[in-house]
Amino acid sequence: MPAADRTAAEIIISGTGENMAAFATAGDLVSWIRVCPCVNESAGMNTTSHTLHGNANLKHILRKAATKQTGSYYAVYYRRIAARRGHQRALAAVMHKLAIAVRDVLTDNVTHHDLGAEYYTRRNLQRAVRQIVKQDYAFGLTVRFDPIPA
Repeated sequence: MPAADRTAAEIIISGTGENMAAFATAGDLVSWIRVCPCVNESAGMNTTSHTLHGNANLKHILRKAATKQTGSYYAVYYRRIAARRGHQRALAAVMHKLAIAVRDVLTDNVTHHDLGAEYYTRRNLQRAVRQIVKQDYAFGLTVRFDPIPA
């Protein structure tokens, strides 16, 4: 897992168990650690609330790893969520993603593969270009894109 040292890995393995047999799905692990926000619905109205108390050691390690993310998919994901939802909810969302990644790594016995900081740009290039043009127009600049000669 990115931004996790040997001590963090030992705490995660000691807290969850090495074989992950107790957690049938990633959702089970996330729910057990309690890094999934609660959603309450009544009369068709959805209200979100805070995350509940869970395994304090694992939550602390995930929070520490989430705040140390730089130049990775998780850092970009944090910035995207924080821009519209705020710091705490973005932090909880990154902790949620990291917990799922931990479960996948320990279940499949593979190394973690980060999608990269440019994942969202590569996924929808036209959207990224539109955003750049929109930002530049807001600053009063004109933009012209020319292809790079090969």
